[in-house]
Amino acid sequence: MAITAALVKELRERTGAGMMECKKMLTETNGDIEAAIEQLRKRGAAQADKKAGRIAAEGTIITLTEGNKGVAVEVNSETDFSAKDEFFLAFANQVAQAVLANSPADVDALSATATAEGPTVEEARQALIQKIGENITVRRFEIIEASEGGVIGAYQHGNKISVLTRLSGGSEDLAKDVAMHIAASSPVCISSDEVPAELLAKEREIFSAQAAESGKPAEIMEKMVEGRIRKYLNEITLLGQAFVKNPDQTVENLVKSAGAEVQQFVRYEVGEGIEKKEDDFVNEVMAQAGKA
Repeated sequence: MAITAALVKELRERTGAGMMECKKMLTETNGDIEAAIEQLRKRGAAQADKKAGRIAAEGTIITLTEGNKGVAVEVNSETDFSAKDEFFLAFANQVAQAVLANSPADVDALSATATAEGPTVEEARQALIQKIGENITVRRFEIIEASEGGVIGAYQHGNKISVLTRLSGGSEDLAKDVAMHIAASSPVCISSDEVPAELLAKEREIFSAQAAESGKPAEIMEKMVEGRIRKYLNEITLLGQAFVKNPDQTVENLVKSAGAEVQQFVRYEVGEGIEKKEDDFVNEVMAQAGKA
């Protein structure tokens, strides 16, 4: 069977593969486009396996809300360039919609979940890797739901930071304002009684060492340490922080004045906690020049 330009074009549009790869696959399958698609998918899976070890620390975060439910999903790529690709963003939105619609238990369960377009999340991921040539990972997601009388707030800063909040009482506008504050101020937790004991012990040790250098009496040093601990707790806890829209008011006073209570928040930032590869640009250019 003759491999026409129209046939190659159709295969490219359906798979996103390169022109020469499409022509080669159509030749091997004697023009059977369905067989060619199957072979390309198989080859795409093999390519994905090779790319799986590469660090994907860029990407995007998608935030969606529907009624009393909100989801935040992080999908990673290797480069920021690919994170802005329309196919990558479309995939990330498919993943977020799948989370919102199906509430999977974890990332493994999400991978096996069908997208609204038909393929599973994993099948769509493999196809995207073939299309853009980078390792793509669905790293994490969070689902929060408000009970009766509660509200969900969402705020997304570009495609890099996402915050979801769950309030008891209050309004959606208040919940969104609190989410925006969290995006800007990055609190560790809601209140001082939630601060990890090891974190507090470490700070107390530092403050005690600083106070000891003052040479003041023990009872004065103790007061100095406690004062610094209180200040530290206000800085790292949501309720203790000064509200970004009105620094004269704490977040605690803000929500209390509205008869509300912050019950939960989730803050995602793209790539946080992932060890990124640091490239030496000069050496990379010199190495390429040496190969020329």
